[in-house]
Amino acid sequence: MIFINPKTDFAFKKIFGSQQSKDILISFLNGILYESLPTIEDLEILNPYLAPKIRGLKDTYLDVKAKITGNKTVIVEMQVLNLEGFEKRILYNAAKSYSTQLESGEDYTLLNPVIALTITDFEMFTGLDKIISRFLLKEKDYLIDYPIYDIELVFVELPKFNKQMSELETLTDKWLYFLKFAKQLDSVPEAMREVPEIQKAFEVANRASLSREELENLEAREIYIQDQKNVVIRAIRQGLEKGREQGRKEGRAQGLQQGLQQGLQQGSRQGKLELVMRLLTLRLGTISPEQVEQITQLFLWQLEELGEALLNFQEISDLVSWLERQSEDDFN
Repeated sequence: MIFINPKTDFAFKKIFGSQQSKDILISFLNGILYESLPTIEDLEILNPYLAPKIRGLKDTYLDVKAKITGNKTVIVEMQVLNLEGFEKRILYNAAKSYSTQLESGEDYTLLNPVIALTITDFEMFTGLDKIISRFLLKEKDYLIDYPIYDIELVFVELPKFNKQMSELETLTDKWLYFLKFAKQLDSVPEAMREVPEIQKAFEVANRASLSREELENLEAREIYIQDQKNVVIRAIRQGLEKGREQGRKEGRAQGLQQGLQQGLQQGSRQGKLELVMRLLTLRLGTISPEQVEQITQLFLWQLEELGEALLNFQEISDLVSWLERQSEDDFN
């Protein structure tokens, strides 16, 4: 079987936002928001997936909005690209969903809580090891909670999730694994089949179950996302070239270092490692834990070479081949 990538927002909406996906969404939200406890027993999807009506996908975003237990509204969004203004948009959408609940003249006590749940395919909080982070209003100095928890921002950073299949224990683990690795699988793992809702999610994600129109929409969205990634890659390539040129003019062999200067301190191995990992993820998608381990063992000069080579990588096999060559060179 071939599964569509749930990290693409179109596919995410198809899997979690369809009318027949209510049980899938309940299980997913219990796993992510409530530490695998069956807190949500029922919900209403407020903006269900309707394939024929999803048009003009270019710079739009597709979220899943649902009313859950306690009359709370949850806005779920999958975000692949770290676009400028993204953080503000999350806050804006949460505030908008909260403020538009009332008609003119209605009492503020009628307002119900809003949870904005955002899954990212990039790291947002680099100084934080937690995969799932929750933000509420607090007093700045004493961290006292605001009396009402009506707006909550929850972020799931997929790059921080590195468990392998044998390490999956909770419902949370299994849903995170599904999101991150479903595209790479060709069958439903036994450990995942134990959860009926995850089994059903794989069935919805089966590429063979999509209509021609859905496949066209999905491919259009994937092309758009790749185009946006290429814009970033191109900018980095230009930075590398500019750095080399400047290095030649100054008579110093620091062109590559200057090209990689964005976000790094000069000479910092850790900085180069973080940037290379970010570029690889941007270029190729999910990098396996084994490949991450290999990359972290590279020498500084190898990281610099990988920083240049990855600009020409087209698929994960290019990275695998490159790493194999490094191992052969080390052995010889």
